[in-house]
Amino acid sequence: MPDVLVIGGGVIGLLTARELRLAGADVTLVERGEPGRESSWAGGGIVSPLYPWRYADAVTELASWSQRHYASLCNELRHATGIDTELEPSGLLIEAVGEEQVAAAWASAHRVQLEAVARDDVRSLEPGLGEPPDGALWLPDIAHVRNPRLVKALRADVEARGVSVLAAHPVTGWQDQSDRITAVETPHGRVAADIFVVCAGSWSGELLGPLGARPDIHPVKGQMILFRAAPGTVRTIHLAADRYAIPRRDGRVLFGSTLEDTGFDKQTTDAAREELWRIAATRFPALREAGLERHWAGLRPSSPSGIPYIGRHPTFANLFVNAGHFRNGIVLGPASARLLADLVLGRAPIADPGPYGLDAAR
Repeated sequence: MPDVLVIGGGVIGLLTARELRLAGADVTLVERGEPGRESSWAGGGIVSPLYPWRYADAVTELASWSQRHYASLCNELRHATGIDTELEPSGLLIEAVGEEQVAAAWASAHRVQLEAVARDDVRSLEPGLGEPPDGALWLPDIAHVRNPRLVKALRADVEARGVSVLAAHPVTGWQDQSDRITAVETPHGRVAADIFVVCAGSWSGELLGPLGARPDIHPVKGQMILFRAAPGTVRTIHLAADRYAIPRRDGRVLFGSTLEDTGFDKQTTDAAREELWRIAATRFPALREAGLERHWAGLRPSSPSGIPYIGRHPTFANLFVNAGHFRNGIVLGPASARLLADLVLGRAPIADPGPYGLDAAR
């Protein structure tokens, strides 16, 4: 019987399993489908919240911790697995008219390098823009990671460290005794453990519902498209009007994304594809000639104010939750996994756990 059963094999579950295993715990991970193939695979991989000054300090604290540790994490994964996660420090260029003062105040308070740049500077930073704005906000230290490579590396790493990863093992029920969970039920039989950690993304609310104290997590669909372009077509992470372009190392450009409250529906639509293509090609005229390689959708685990749930369940002493990261699973993942492991293992936490509790105000 493992010490810990992690439920959910996205980036949050894999990072949580890794943290617990590094601390010496015997860990098993169960995943309803193929590990890492839901929101973690579908997102853009930006190692920053979008418009970061709009978020609560609880989100900024986790993001800042992760950003300080991301390079070492990716280096460790590459050394251990041979998989390059393609962490690229391309900077984040944001068009946010009217938000300059609040952004500057946020950056000063959190010691983040942020510059207000004029039109000529914007053109220099991002020459591919068809119509550069009169000004923008520039965060030069922001990177992006190729998230499918990240989850592949994490899976290879945890399995090499001895974590048992069980794909196609959806949790269908709980077994409990008094104030403790004793096992979960799956189509392949029951799985017992001493401690249980729910990292099931958009499915976490439904999964925890029968146990009471259900976290307010629900899916929000996001559709994205991918261009096959020449390297340098887009140079920065560019964000305007809630639509962003992300340049991959090989020249591909990811453009997204929509925000759709459609439940667990992951179907793509022609209307979304056409809208995203039109906006992308208007901003970056060179993309008109680039091939449209892919169009897909994923389900983000939305939570109030975007603050994830990280902590112990109020009813069951050996049940923990690490879920509800909304659009920020990639950037918040390392910090939330470390904080969760701190709470499970009784270590001094890297952050005050209060704002992330299941009963915390959001």
